[in-house]
Amino acid sequence: MTGNEQQAEYWNGAVGERWVAMQDTLDAGMADIAAKALSFARVKPGMLVIDIGCGCGTTALALAEMVGPQGAVTGVDISMPMLGHAKARAASAKSAAIFVHADASDYAFKPENDLIFSRFGVMFFADPAAAFANIRKALKPGGRLVFACWRTAPENAWAAVPFAAARDLLPEQPPADPTAPGPFALADSARVKNILEKAGFKNIRIEKLDTNMYMGAGLDAAVDMSTKAGPLARALGGIDDDALKGKIRARVKDALAKYQTADGVQAPAACWLVEAGN
Repeated sequence: MTGNEQQAEYWNGAVGERWVAMQDTLDAGMADIAAKALSFARVKPGMLVIDIGCGCGTTALALAEMVGPQGAVTGVDISMPMLGHAKARAASAKSAAIFVHADASDYAFKPENDLIFSRFGVMFFADPAAAFANIRKALKPGGRLVFACWRTAPENAWAAVPFAAARDLLPEQPPADPTAPGPFALADSARVKNILEKAGFKNIRIEKLDTNMYMGAGLDAAVDMSTKAGPLARALGGIDDDALKGKIRARVKDALAKYQTADGVQAPAACWLVEAGN
């Protein structure tokens, strides 16, 4: 099974369904990141836009409002559960955004778009240079690619702290390959630049974004997020022992207590905002 096939299996199974159920929670958590990424993209009315890894459709719906009736937005994702939810949300909101079930690494894009956008949807390619080269085919001359991706796991306390708190209680984890498809695959900005240059992009700009992940109004909600999304959630996949899960939850709750604020649990989040020209 190829890397992209593994990703398709992963996101079309229980994980995709779980992310649909958590859509409101995850959108609230990443609201500041999404807003800053959309601002970084300099979206204008009338643009034709592709949203790569659009998931449940939040950024695609926002983009559709920004481009207006003279523009068009197409969300692309490999997850049928999330795309189904995105389509339902678009219908409910009477949004013009459309959604396509496809693997962006080999989809036959038309070279007509002004902007390719992604909020955390481009870190999962088995061959990222080839995938980005294919994605570039969706741009017309002068078009731009803009995406947000995570920096290193240690810089992202929302992910690293819960995992570290539970590490000794988890099944043995295989050594992490920092370049393997996954949320932190594009953490190295030099690697990102190299990949994009190999894919044919020019005028590459990479900026740091330091913000917070909103993890919930209280610690129990924050623990729920940690155990359902992110590195700890993946590590918990093979554990059926309820007593052990309870012990892990207690550990994580204690570890996240330092991030409790009057406005909920706010843990540091670190991203790259990336722009590249065609």
